[in-house]
Amino acid sequence: MTESFWIETLGCPKNEVDSDKLVGTMLADGLVPAESPELADVVVVNTCAFVEQARQESIDTILGLDSVRAPGARLVVTGCMAERYGEELSEALPEIDSVAGFGVPVTLGSTRGSKTSSFDLLNLPRPKSSSPWAYVKVAEGCDRACGFCAIPTFRGKQRSRSVDDILAEVDALEAREIVLVAQDLAAYGRDQGVGERSIVPLMNAVSQRVDRVRLLYLYPSDLTDELIDTICGSGVPYFDLSLQHVSSSLLRGMKRWGDGDRFAKRIDAIREREPAAAFRSNFIVGYPGETEEDHDQLLDFVESVGLDWCGFFPFSREEGTFAAGLENQVPENLVAERLAELTALQDQITAAKRDEMIGSVVEVLVDSPGIGRTWREAPEIDGIVMVAPELEQGSFATVTIVNALGPDLVADGAAPVEDADS
Repeated sequence: MTESFWIETLGCPKNEVDSDKLVGTMLADGLVPAESPELADVVVVNTCAFVEQARQESIDTILGLDSVRAPGARLVVTGCMAERYGEELSEALPEIDSVAGFGVPVTLGSTRGSKTSSFDLLNLPRPKSSSPWAYVKVAEGCDRACGFCAIPTFRGKQRSRSVDDILAEVDALEAREIVLVAQDLAAYGRDQGVGERSIVPLMNAVSQRVDRVRLLYLYPSDLTDELIDTICGSGVPYFDLSLQHVSSSLLRGMKRWGDGDRFAKRIDAIREREPAAAFRSNFIVGYPGETEEDHDQLLDFVESVGLDWCGFFPFSREEGTFAAGLENQVPENLVAERLAELTALQDQITAAKRDEMIGSVVEVLVDSPGIGRTWREAPEIDGIVMVAPELEQGSFATVTIVNALGPDLVADGAAPVEDADS
């Protein structure tokens, strides 16, 4: 009898790629997708362990799926929590049948007598994309030692894929937009001894195969003029910069490069090349030792630079990191106040930038009926463009923006706002 599977994915785009590769491997091994977790013979949870909130969500999801799985179905946990905690996780949650590193042996036969196993997902094939866009992971691991980040302790050193493997995956996905991702994307190829800017020829090669190429997670210290010119010339001048803060003293404490002035000058230089460029970044709030002056610097930066998209995250004390042993922890209530202040400010900035687009004519990629994106919006993390429901999924369409609703835009012919979610 053919077994069926269900995969629940948590965390970042890199995890989504891993889940796609699990799907491809399971399909090749003769398993079939289940219509729901309740009907699956194998229920897989691809977990995230980046911060405490993500770990709690992973645990809640594991327990929730355990409560609905069918009698005799196997519950398998993979992803970052599985790799980071291994036996500790299986002992803490006896509901789990198998803890499986960064992969799941497809037949799962080897896991029934053992609680842990693992294999490498990085170069496994994956099925054709079910949407007009797809993430492609170009490397695994990270060589940096950021004070707050535990990823290198369980994902290991950077391991870049070959260009041929990446391009073969791009071809197989048959997507119109490819989003390249990695823990340290601009460092792609450095571990292979092919230079620090091999992301540029890779991006150019992918650009020859698809309509849009987007880069996520760029360290500002690696944002060279060559890379900037390549992104600006790609037709998707979208810059996702991992800044984390703007206080020079706090960034040194994070073991990071830069400060607010350097970041602002680099952003200004990009806007001189391409005035329409869109920017996204993320910032940690409440890193040990963050003062009111540091917070004010960040507020001033956010207001003056005017990024299109921004995420703010509370500091999480991660075991095994430099920051875990730092004193001068910021009280949780103060962190919450600072988060709220920054979020409110950025929401106003984003809404104002979206209002400026009313009346403009833009090209959208139709992700699904009634939903599209211009090059200014990365999938899943930025706003959307509501479009006419009859536009074909996977097509490009030229539309006029007639309204803005916070981060989202409304194009001519879109369904009435009250019906947009139906």
